[in-house]
Amino acid sequence: MPETPRPSAAPEGSDGSGAHRDAEDEVSDRILTIPNLLSFLRLLGVPLFLWLILVPQADTAAFVLLALSGVTDWLDGVIARATGATSRLGQLLDPLADRLYIVATLVGLALRAIIPWWLVVVIVARDLVLAVVLARLKRRGITGLPVHYLGKAATFCLMWGFPILLLGTGATGEGLSVADVARDLGWAFAIWGTALYWWAGLLYLEQARRILAAPAAPGAPPAHAA
Repeated sequence: MPETPRPSAAPEGSDGSGAHRDAEDEVSDRILTIPNLLSFLRLLGVPLFLWLILVPQADTAAFVLLALSGVTDWLDGVIARATGATSRLGQLLDPLADRLYIVATLVGLALRAIIPWWLVVVIVARDLVLAVVLARLKRRGITGLPVHYLGKAATFCLMWGFPILLLGTGATGEGLSVADVARDLGWAFAIWGTALYWWAGLLYLEQARRILAAPAAPGAPPAHAA
């Protein structure tokens, strides 16, 4: 288990390396930045993505939209690090967009009976558990936990695994088809993503336990757990 984390700021769109910004890099209160604009556009795409999942014959469009969301997620992190445009608003918008895309995908696929509802419960339960823990941390003046690379890896697997399952809903013929490959690949991503999601959640719980067990100390707000 990692050592007790100290509250600190992490860059938007963390690449999962676990590295934090240097002490001289400051998190700003700016709102109108390119990374924030990209994150806001990702948020606007969530209802469109859910609609595309639910309407007939739009699975490919839904997959393309999610791919564009993934690219902009990576791009806003690159721009933020390169220009020093990391902001507190961006640290909120970026994980919020990730969560909403995951929830939209889960709900859409469950309504279409592509994934079972128990899987939705397993994934959502992890976030509910962390929400309770984060509420306790907030009483100590801590708004989140340092981002762990397992959390980013889990989010990546889930955000790609479930949409790939959409491509596996096509008709299958004799022999190995594209739909067969997509279905197997999608479930591989989904299973690994769910396991990593809970593994990262357990690490965050351990971090929170150590923080709550330590004497309260002032510090900068950390990045939100992924």
